[in-house]
Amino acid sequence: MLCPLASHLQTVPLPLNPLLSFSADFHEPSEISNSVNRSKNLPSLRTTLKKDLTRETSSPDTMPKSCFEEFTPIITADESKDETYLFQCSSAGLYQCSVTGLVFLMKGEGDVVYRTVPWNRKLLAQHHKKPAGPLFDIKCEQQSVCQLHLPHCELISTGGSQSLQVAHVDKLEDIEFITPHQITETHVVINITGFSGYGIVRDEDSPPDPVQALILLFYKPPVDPHPRSVLSVLLVPRNVVIHHVLRTRKELNGEEMYIDTPSRCSLFPKQVYTLSTAPDDDLIVVQPNEAEFHEEYFNSSVPSFQVIFKRVITDVNLSLTHQNSPSCVWKSEVCLLPNRMRTLSLPPNERLLNVRTSIINGISGPVLSSLMDKLLEKKVITDAEREEANVMPNRSDKARFVIDTVRNKGERATSQMIESLCELDSFFCEYIGLI
Repeated sequence: MLCPLASHLQTVPLPLNPLLSFSADFHEPSEISNSVNRSKNLPSLRTTLKKDLTRETSSPDTMPKSCFEEFTPIITADESKDETYLFQCSSAGLYQCSVTGLVFLMKGEGDVVYRTVPWNRKLLAQHHKKPAGPLFDIKCEQQSVCQLHLPHCELISTGGSQSLQVAHVDKLEDIEFITPHQITETHVVINITGFSGYGIVRDEDSPPDPVQALILLFYKPPVDPHPRSVLSVLLVPRNVVIHHVLRTRKELNGEEMYIDTPSRCSLFPKQVYTLSTAPDDDLIVVQPNEAEFHEEYFNSSVPSFQVIFKRVITDVNLSLTHQNSPSCVWKSEVCLLPNRMRTLSLPPNERLLNVRTSIINGISGPVLSSLMDKLLEKKVITDAEREEANVMPNRSDKARFVIDTVRNKGERATSQMIESLCELDSFFCEYIGLI
């Protein structure tokens, strides 16, 4: 069913990023509007209270809560390689970023520009707070974002979300702490009127309740003639921006394969875990023997464990256990010859078919439009086919038509489409396994 605020949009049934999907099951709001506590203790901070952070005309309570559209942002990098995301919104509605997990409630069209920035941990400590997620710097010249949903990693069932607040930090590092409008299973929701830095925080003395976590795997395969290979195992909070982890790992370690495997689990902060392998022999070494789980966000690209294989191996079973319990908190059978490697060896037509659904669900409107331009320039599609796609009512139908039209023209045309799409959005293509 289509949302009345975005009647031209289709609800995306399968989010591109399954690790940070938006939850439509809202808990009752703790406040009708946000409650704001601005710091008054430090001379460097302004003491003016923000009187009202709500907009009566844009209340989300009047719209269906299951109605949202996922988008893949345009990603750019400056000279220092800091990345910025751009969401070009054409109409009112609820939209989720497939890269960061952020959700924006838009009251109209606008360009939302956002990026992650470092926390000032010293400033937070002065207020007895600590980060509970990334800090996002968000701007929208049209002021059309009226509500923001920030992904959290708390387990609602344990009451871990009760101490969560949202820190609002401006360029002068003035800070205010906002009590959420709502907390869902996956997101902290606040109404906003101003822009700058927003991030989830918790009290420094909050109890060490278990949190939702991810196990991320990065593999450096053997290089002939040496059989040695290394699997890095990262224990991270569930609301990390995985794209940042991938990028940082690549900068630090060069080429390695991110292995997509079931990764969700619940872990206790500052408690010790042990990683085991099967098979378990002298040619497979896990180091260190045990590691503490840290819910920190500034070192989320650092592995907790490394598994060193001194012989060629194609599959391994991994299991993670808590030091005080024999039960396993996470386990997975890991294929060290991932689907991505198998996909790259397939003919172009089969490669495109394997990711057809992912492209239909995840490609952004601007990228799709640029892709059709390139295909027209290369004479892969005709003017008539381009016009036929343009009159289709939504992005998914256009993407489906373009893919099927090109595939029907053979391997050469399909290869040119893959090449063009990879040039336009390499991150998206890498994420879906096309490259």
